[in-house]
Amino acid sequence: MGNAEPDKQVPRLSILVISYNTVDMTVDCLRSIYREAMDSCFEVIVLDNASTDGSATRILELFPQLQLIKSEQNHGFAIGNNIAAARARGEWILLLNPDTVVRDHAIDTLLNFARSHPEASIFGGRTTFADGTLNPTSCWARPTVWSSFCNGAGLAALYRGSRLFDPESMGDWCRDSVREVDIVTGCFFLLSKRDWEQLGGFDEGFFMYGEEADLCMRAAQRGLKCMICPDAQIIHYGGASEKVRSEKMVRLFCAKSRLFKTHWKPVSVKWGILTLDLWAIVRLVAHYLIHFVTNSNSEQLETWQRVWRDRKVWH
Repeated sequence: MGNAEPDKQVPRLSILVISYNTVDMTVDCLRSIYREAMDSCFEVIVLDNASTDGSATRILELFPQLQLIKSEQNHGFAIGNNIAAARARGEWILLLNPDTVVRDHAIDTLLNFARSHPEASIFGGRTTFADGTLNPTSCWARPTVWSSFCNGAGLAALYRGSRLFDPESMGDWCRDSVREVDIVTGCFFLLSKRDWEQLGGFDEGFFMYGEEADLCMRAAQRGLKCMICPDAQIIHYGGASEKVRSEKMVRLFCAKSRLFKTHWKPVSVKWGILTLDLWAIVRLVAHYLIHFVTNSNSEQLETWQRVWRDRKVWH
């Protein structure tokens, strides 16, 4: 087990995990923390967002040494992390998704990297799928008017990884080198508690998706940099707590809409909202044509019909 700190001692690192109906994955994640975090003095704070799968009971039974916050309602990712961070005693805060598995002392590696790179303030690592192939979602480029159009028109999906048509994904880079980035994903997200507090934590107007992008973009406005450490590597399955695709897409569109309104000029915001509408209608028409020609794929058609009907939500 790792060098978790007794209650009377002050930990160097506070690891925050926000769980929601992912009991088996959360348990695997927590086991990997205690197995792999060998050099860091740390505490683990888990906030359970009113799970109905017995998460809170099982977590407490298996890991009595951690601090469990059992919420009576689903606060989402942003508020959940803000609540957990308020309990954090460490000099550093690490956000870690419950659908991750820490590998090869990645937490120690990332913390040591951060301490040796004072020129940056927010740090992330390299994420893979369970089979070891690259999961490129550990970081992103900031959204622009052009990238939003490419997403909406489907160009990013057609030319995935293209520097021209899919610039946000940074697909021409395998996350195998130290590099400054615009956005570090919240699945594996390290910064000092001092910077977290000075930035005000997450904007609680975000429920799920977009909150880490907003924080990184606000940090950049203050001259703070984000950096990726390729040697800190974890498994990230992704999307484990969001089962219904239509709900996921509406949440994503709402997050993007708020991001546009927070960081773009008003004329660009209108364009950004139109690209979200375009995103929905292009997929709806495409799946309608597929269904009409092949009489199949009705599930996807129904999903995008629901997304289109809910467009007022992200407006």
